[in-house]
Amino acid sequence: MNRHIRSLDTVTAAELALVGTKTVGVVGAGGLGGYVIEMLARFGVGTLKIIDGDVFDESNLNRQLLSTEANLGKVKVDAAALRVITINSNVQTETFYEVFNSENAETFLHDVDVAVDCLDNVTARLLLERRCAAHNIPLVHGAVGAWSGQVMTVLPGDDALRKLYGDEMLPASSQTAASFIPATIASYQVAECIKLLIGRGELLRHRMMYFDLLHNNNFIVDLKEEAQ
Repeated sequence: MNRHIRSLDTVTAAELALVGTKTVGVVGAGGLGGYVIEMLARFGVGTLKIIDGDVFDESNLNRQLLSTEANLGKVKVDAAALRVITINSNVQTETFYEVFNSENAETFLHDVDVAVDCLDNVTARLLLERRCAAHNIPLVHGAVGAWSGQVMTVLPGDDALRKLYGDEMLPASSQTAASFIPATIASYQVAECIKLLIGRGELLRHRMMYFDLLHNNNFIVDLKEEAQ
């Protein structure tokens, strides 16, 4: 318990034990995903399933926690699994060196309790939302760009990402982000994920929290009102 003694004002011992039985699927191991994986491993999630079909390049060094000069050209999910082992060897990892798509979605989402959207394109996000809904899996969405980012939790049937993004043929999300933006958004994603796992707290459901750190203009978009 010494490992988690500083978490006990946040969750109870029973809740920590519960988290240790859960499986979280992290879709994307880049800017958001690296921080999400790090924090979930430190919190003691039982199993992390991680999917990403990319390798590290120099453009990742400005913002991706798992990216270092030493691992340029290496597979992101391999680096993620190694990082988890060095943090908490009690956490199991299952990695998929693949781009998330309709062919591997079923296998990846099998036995997942919560999925975390760390993707960088709308089409894949909408696919993830549909497949999570089909398997009754809660989804925590996050996205970043430059100085801004957003977070919300999507429960099966909410259809929130489709309401937010609309047309599936939208262009890919911004590939630019300051180093502190992924860390900020990932922190909120992990908080939402833990609340889902322990069944306690108020979720960002039907609401998207938006962060503009350049102007300190942070607000919540009510998606129920937007849909009307």
